[in-house]
Amino acid sequence: MSEETKFCKYCGSQVYADAVMCPNCGRQIENLKGEKADSPQIIINNSNTNTNVAGQPYNVKCCNKWVSLALCVFLGYLGAHKFYEGKTGKGILYLFTVGLFGIGWIIDIISILTKPNPYYA
Repeated sequence: MSEETKFCKYCGSQVYADAVMCPNCGRQIENLKGEKADSPQIIINNSNTNTNVAGQPYNVKCCNKWVSLALCVFLGYLGAHKFYEGKTGKGILYLFTVGLFGIGWIIDIISILTKPNPYYA
């Protein structure tokens, strides 16, 4: 029983007639079934249009430490420092709970003192 054979066009070795890859050199001899011989080459050009500034956080406000500390010390029980930072929800919470019953007010004074100047809220 003899099988039909052909020759590899790259290395010249004898391969089966229905072989797509040469077992000797490993190169593709024939196109795969359903693949057109003149199929277009796909070129992907990715271009990055990112305009973010390095080191600048997203959607934050730059706040001065000393302005925030002064607001916290004198009007912290009303949440003035939270409104200054742009945190309106927390500002309203401080307003209605008198600075989270004074505990949040004291914690905020300490936390503002440990922040760098300027800081991002």
